[in-house]
Amino acid sequence: MMDACPESQRLGEDRRREQNWKRWGPYLPERQWGTVREDYSPDGNSWGHLTHDQARSRAYRWGEDGLLGFTDRECRLCFAPALWNGKDVILKERLFGLTNSEGNHGEDVKEAYFYLDALPTCSYQRALYKYPQRAFPYRELLDVNSRRSKLEAEYEITDTDIFAQNRYFDVEMEYFKDGPNDLFIQITATNRGPDPAPLHILPSLWFRNTWSWGPLPEDTPIRPHMHIMQDNPLGIHADHATLGSFHFLIDPSNTKAESGHGGGVSVTLHRLLFTENETNMDRLFGISNAQPYVKDAFHEAVIRGASTVNPAQSGTKAAVHYELMLPPGQTATLRFRLVEQSHAPREGYAFGQTFTDIRQKRRGETDEFYRRILPYAPHTEQYRIMRQALSGLLWSKQFYSYEVSRWLEGDPGHPAPPAERRSARNWEWPHLFNRDVLLMPDRWEYPWYAAWDLAFHCVEFCRVDSEFAKGQLTLLLREWYMHPNGALPAYEFAFSDVNPPVHAWAVWRVYKITGARGCRDLAFLESAFQKLLMNFTWWVNRKDAAGRNLFSGGFLGLDNVGVFDRSKPIGDGHQLEQADGTAWMASYCLNMLVMAAELALHNPVYEDIASKFFEHFVSITHAMNTFGGSGLWDDEDGFYYDQIASPDGKNVPLKLRSVVGLLPMMAVSVIPGDMFDRLPNFKKRIDWFMRNKKDFCQHISTMAHQPHHKQAAEKTAKNHTWMLAIPSRDKLVRLLKYMLDEKEFLSAYGIRSLSMHYRDHPYTMNWRGEELRVEYNPADSTTGLFGGNSNWRGPVWMPINYLLVEALERYHHYYGDTLQVECPTGSGTMMDLAQVSNEIKRRLASIFMPGEKDGTRPYAASLGPYANDPLWRDHLLFHEYFEGDNGRGLGSCHQTGWTALVADCLRSLARTPS
Repeated sequence: MMDACPESQRLGEDRRREQNWKRWGPYLPERQWGTVREDYSPDGNSWGHLTHDQARSRAYRWGEDGLLGFTDRECRLCFAPALWNGKDVILKERLFGLTNSEGNHGEDVKEAYFYLDALPTCSYQRALYKYPQRAFPYRELLDVNSRRSKLEAEYEITDTDIFAQNRYFDVEMEYFKDGPNDLFIQITATNRGPDPAPLHILPSLWFRNTWSWGPLPEDTPIRPHMHIMQDNPLGIHADHATLGSFHFLIDPSNTKAESGHGGGVSVTLHRLLFTENETNMDRLFGISNAQPYVKDAFHEAVIRGASTVNPAQSGTKAAVHYELMLPPGQTATLRFRLVEQSHAPREGYAFGQTFTDIRQKRRGETDEFYRRILPYAPHTEQYRIMRQALSGLLWSKQFYSYEVSRWLEGDPGHPAPPAERRSARNWEWPHLFNRDVLLMPDRWEYPWYAAWDLAFHCVEFCRVDSEFAKGQLTLLLREWYMHPNGALPAYEFAFSDVNPPVHAWAVWRVYKITGARGCRDLAFLESAFQKLLMNFTWWVNRKDAAGRNLFSGGFLGLDNVGVFDRSKPIGDGHQLEQADGTAWMASYCLNMLVMAAELALHNPVYEDIASKFFEHFVSITHAMNTFGGSGLWDDEDGFYYDQIASPDGKNVPLKLRSVVGLLPMMAVSVIPGDMFDRLPNFKKRIDWFMRNKKDFCQHISTMAHQPHHKQAAEKTAKNHTWMLAIPSRDKLVRLLKYMLDEKEFLSAYGIRSLSMHYRDHPYTMNWRGEELRVEYNPADSTTGLFGGNSNWRGPVWMPINYLLVEALERYHHYYGDTLQVECPTGSGTMMDLAQVSNEIKRRLASIFMPGEKDGTRPYAASLGPYANDPLWRDHLLFHEYFEGDNGRGLGSCHQTGWTALVADCLRSLARTPS
């Protein structure tokens, strides 16, 4: 057995609470402006209430943001760089992007930045920002996108000429720790252009404003403070009542040639700047400021030369102002250290060789950590993809604060929020009190948690940090998150919206992944199971209105996939019965069944609960396949469809072949026969059910006692293997014929969300005199449904593909090589379902692999320098979804949440012979 690597040792120390290694991390959001929690408008226009232009001048109420920054887990003391190229009209303190109404496909960040490396304890983190040397094209990006229609592609920053001739700086941020409260910071700036260019760098330190909003129950009333150190003119003392006292130290050699600067590099330290993290009321509202030093003081001082900083060199926000002149190809390095006062080094020992040694040690430990957990050699592309995917996932941890009751009522001493807010967004969630580090879908585009995104995040995150993943899943089930009625909070734009119920699936997967059989975390499983019972009951009571075991649920994460806006009632007593909603609930039943069975092995009380979920699953499957004749199954087409149930009992099927009709395949579980012998009460109940409910069981041919392959039959002669699944074998084969048809769902890059059949044959239906139309659209959305910033009418989505390939593996576990299908359909190539699963994984992974002809990665083919520029092409982006025809990256471009699942695809392929 190999000894634990240093990072694994740190994880153990943190888990045992011996060392607080995760106290500091990349928890500083990339965007706080434009969020719901900062919105105090009467109409709920969060994008318009606090804009990018206002962000530099306005103190945030609920959080902070910065450029590739760091903060403590409660976001009390923050660090991030600010940049100025001598031409921009704005000091670059945060990333720029378009709001939902400004972008032709919704909100979108318009910057070039990358998360390159990370460790679970945040003991080493590395990221890169590409900063243009010419004036940033704010107006061009706004104007061109505003002129483009939804039928056109987004206009990206790489579509401008801002990076022409490589006229930009690579600004690399490195953070590494010598202890839980000893953080080293290195900023490396390189001129990639052909001419000498100036660059101002302002490493900035500030306290989150927690003092302007009246007494907060979770915060001290004492205002924090920072000032220049008395005995060190290159040091800042920062004092916070709950965080403690810290020293921010500046390497004196930053301005000297021996600090690693290239030839001809000039580094000038102008001065240390101080101000207050307070709103500039004068600029924003025309009201006199209560005191002269405000949040945007550094912007005014550096760009306009204004006297806006505190000459007393104290405040709640500080920066070190450097001016660099970099010749072509040359590099400058700046070093800093943020350390708890009680651990501050002796004078002369803060930097020098100590700094160099710690950096090299942590980089080496990072390499060792990934060498141990990744199944590929470090020189391979698969290794690069997996490491950057996991690093991006680790960077996605963000401080999130939102207390709904206080947000609705307003703060003491401040104007009361508009009365309209009392019955508007999130008013039904007054209990919700969030103040935690959470995994975000995208640190800029989606800087808030989403319940179903987080479930997928944790399934991959547990590979690098099992305790954090389990903690995230547990957190959403706590009483200050989960609604008293059992609902999970969807996302901050509408906590009451319905996300697919994948939390139980994630709990079960994380439980199994993070421990060998007999060594798993039973306490985690049992605790989560108890709360999931509440959530399951909420689903049954709220989303099966007619009590027929056919579920609705709203849009269920698949935004515009349907003919209707599925988040709204159809009206006039009509009810939309959803194939995917019903499949999600069947899958939920199965996950609860296997969890209850696992718990019953240790506590027989759970046997009754296991049989409850068995019977509920059978009831749902029965309804799915037989209600009203054939349920949601269309035997003529061989596909599952949504249907409209009318008050007069007539059902209208919506014969649209989308991923909605494929999702019933995911509801499958294989149960070893010996489990029944180990759970006698459960077995007794199942035997009774099979004898007395034959009208249900006869429709579920996959509930056979006998497995269909010889090897398994020999092993289970006494204890037959069981499989519970929605589709019978015949129905499964018919579904797969569609799914594996390259003219329908199977693309070169995975399973499409809508059949390509509708490219030339759009689906139409007449509903109440209105013609409704759905056509195959493999790229960005051409409609405004759900903000228009995502599209489920053709693109490939990683999470749904992942669920489908997992299901295929479970089917193969039962059927073995007795079930083979054509893949692709019509090719004549027969594969068993494990081979089909691996083929889909290979196609998903190929999105990121360099092409054989010119080395271009499919996701980056239309992204300018990302395609083949050696300074760009190996810095990967992980998009929200991918074009159904060519694999081009679409949607948010740093979605290393669920798109990090590509790492698991590659992990699985590494175990599979070619």
